[in-house]
Amino acid sequence: MTKAGSEGADTDTGGATLPWLWRNYLRPRRALILAAFLLMAAEGATMGALSYLVKPMFDRVFVGGNADALIWVALAIGGVFALRASTSFGHRVLMARVGEGMIAGLQANLLSHLMRLDPSFYQEHPPGSLIERVRGDTQTLRNLATSILAAVGRDAVALVGLLAVAISVDWVWTLVALSGAPLLMIPVVALQRLVRRMSRNARTAAAELSTRLDEIFHGQSTIRLTGTEAREARRFGDSQKGYVRAQIRSEAGSAGIPALIDLVAGLGFALVLSYGGMQIIAGEKTIGDFMSFFTAMALIFEPLRRLGGVSGSWAVMEASIERIRELFNLRPTILSPARPVAPPTGPGEAEIRFEDVRFSYGRQPVLDGVSFTALPGRTTAIVGPSGAGKSTLFALLTRLADPQAGRVTLGGIDTRDFSLPALRTQFSLVAQDTALFDETIRENILMGLEGVSESRLAEAIEAANLTDFVAGLPNGLDTAAGPRGSGLSGGQRQRVAIARALLRDAPVLLLDEATSALDAASERAVQEALGRLSVGRTTLVIAHRLSTVRGADKILVMDKGRVVEEGTHDELYAKGGLYAGLCRLQFAE
Repeated sequence: MTKAGSEGADTDTGGATLPWLWRNYLRPRRALILAAFLLMAAEGATMGALSYLVKPMFDRVFVGGNADALIWVALAIGGVFALRASTSFGHRVLMARVGEGMIAGLQANLLSHLMRLDPSFYQEHPPGSLIERVRGDTQTLRNLATSILAAVGRDAVALVGLLAVAISVDWVWTLVALSGAPLLMIPVVALQRLVRRMSRNARTAAAELSTRLDEIFHGQSTIRLTGTEAREARRFGDSQKGYVRAQIRSEAGSAGIPALIDLVAGLGFALVLSYGGMQIIAGEKTIGDFMSFFTAMALIFEPLRRLGGVSGSWAVMEASIERIRELFNLRPTILSPARPVAPPTGPGEAEIRFEDVRFSYGRQPVLDGVSFTALPGRTTAIVGPSGAGKSTLFALLTRLADPQAGRVTLGGIDTRDFSLPALRTQFSLVAQDTALFDETIRENILMGLEGVSESRLAEAIEAANLTDFVAGLPNGLDTAAGPRGSGLSGGQRQRVAIARALLRDAPVLLLDEATSALDAASERAVQEALGRLSVGRTTLVIAHRLSTVRGADKILVMDKGRVVEEGTHDELYAKGGLYAGLCRLQFAE
């Protein structure tokens, strides 16, 4: 479960989007932004200077025939273009650094935040959707750096400079040219709201696309064996159509704002040409006046179009940032206590107790008053039909979930009294579906552990029955395991997990169907390694194959969320209850 919240510097989502971005991602880069804005302002000013130089170019050079003026006007125009080129290059490089830095920072913060959320969050949000949030939605910040801030810094200055030139030529002409601007306000506001809504739809559709791809790539074997390639292609095509439709609507809305500005610009030019042309014919204005004004107004509508497009770009970006902030607003409910206590220091103290524990997933009860004790240095097996609640015990023990009633203790201390990192260092887990990463076998065994000597690593590999396998690899331990460990067999992945658990040297060993998917030879090798691993540790074993737990010190039999039987294999078999029935069924098979 998760809940809303707003604490933390990087995840403080209170207030509007721009203050939030400034507080978390722009303010740390304010020196770069200031330098870029100075360069943008210089570039924007060059447009006003260029339109101003048009007047002497026509009046003094082309019409007046002043050769001396030709030289300084030419040099001035050349200097303006040189300044514009250098300032444009400079601010683009600086804003690229700002944009990429913001994106990297936001992605890192978002990923760190997501990894702290409760496991139930991942049951509601598929991986493809979350990948799109972390990668796709954050990419819109690039628009903030390259388009939105550039428009504010460069185009606003250019707009002021060009307006100053136009007004200096004739303020009446300027009013006539801009007379249609007020007509833009209502449609621009309406379009901005439409773009924002369409952009959210497009991002949602993009997340669905990513989810489809994630399912297809992870389910390749199932798709091929069931012959459903055409079905999956059709499902992806349907999702793609929805994304394309939403994206086109968003782009169309964004393009509508500059298009409206162009219509107003055309109206303004027509009016000025009609009004100003008569004054030139009458000799009241010079050709240089008109060309300077015409150049200023022609140039003024380009930054005006870009500034108009900013509202569309902002709406697109805001839609994505809102989706990101919705994730930042989620808070984990499973937290470390304010004053954590130290966990047990040795295997002999790692007694595990469940005391009248009750737990439900939503309205579905899973555990109903479970109580048992697992003694240090002993192996406790947990068996029972599917859905009896066995795996939930491990989730509660490691605080991937918390019970709604009762308590779980380790060494006599409630697990909720430990910090989460400290608690989880007490467990080594070997599961049926071992999680390996697309890294070397060495890195998959170490999993970030530092200071592990080669001799200690070799001992763990030997104890996990991995030595011969590793020796036969072309690069030994530095051979890549492949995506999700696909370069290794099931038994090899299990033994990598065992070597990992040996290096962790935790006082509690959790085995969750660790050999159920293996062939006889692999199972024998893994069982030998597990036997060495469990020595001196508090070991809990979840198993469906009862033959693997016959030697356990104690067997707990679960059914419908309760412990219904408890004892050794011989004791339980002699009772003739549920365990005996399961044994007869399996051994008969």
